[in-house]
Amino acid sequence: MSLSSPRDTVTDTRPCRFALGTSICHHVPKPLAHYSLLTTHYSLLTIVYSDIFIDFDDTLYDTAGNARLALRELFAEMQMSRWFADANIFYDAYWDANVKLWAAYSRGEVSKPELVVERFRQPLLLADGLDPTPEMCLKMNNRFMALNAVKGNTVPGAKELVAWMKARGLRLHICSNGFREVQYKKLTSCGLIDYFDTIILSEDAGVNKPHPDFFRYAFRQSGARPETTLMIGDNYASDIAGARQAGIDTVFFRRWREKDGPQRDATYMVDDLLEVKEIIIQPI
Repeated sequence: MSLSSPRDTVTDTRPCRFALGTSICHHVPKPLAHYSLLTTHYSLLTIVYSDIFIDFDDTLYDTAGNARLALRELFAEMQMSRWFADANIFYDAYWDANVKLWAAYSRGEVSKPELVVERFRQPLLLADGLDPTPEMCLKMNNRFMALNAVKGNTVPGAKELVAWMKARGLRLHICSNGFREVQYKKLTSCGLIDYFDTIILSEDAGVNKPHPDFFRYAFRQSGARPETTLMIGDNYASDIAGARQAGIDTVFFRRWREKDGPQRDATYMVDDLLEVKEIIIQPI
């Protein structure tokens, strides 16, 4: 069913319990940490969750957009036109390798050293007259990460949503598989770091999302409880599936406009980050 949304795009996949006026509502059987009276067509609304677990890359931080900018800078700086007549050959091969390697990294199938080398070695194998060594690929990766870390672009609505949640007393926690040496820099570059109570990284947890031990670590570090926690993320496999197994309500942010498949198991689905406000504040 859909919560009352101007665009009717916030989808609540849980069963409906009752109706209030002309709006369909869901009764939320969990402790309510905060209350808020609002002058809308509802007589009483409440903030349902006290803690928000939220993915960083491509949920708040425009990782894809910032990485494209950094790749162009890297291509020019390393004079890679020596090897690629068409820069798009390199870009496309990089993205294909990077997406597959990050998925494998989340599943524990490749290590961090393998990921950072292979995501450049594989596209460089397409270069004319080049035999990419691991040392060359690591140097290229390190420069790419440095260029990327200073980019501050965020996903539309990210800053407004984070400020809105913080102003309403919610405790905010980053939950990320990203590398420690760049995540704090990126959080600083985009101006979001001061909004978060806890920065929870897989390298500190010892396991990646969606492993259950990541979420156990997140609960210990944050002091949050599953019944009053909401997880927001753009990756179904690492963000949503893992959180559901940990007993957390989830918001699948369909940034890439996925419409079908297992993502429908998420508690909620949104196409715009600002629609999360309608999930956090619900009628009682």
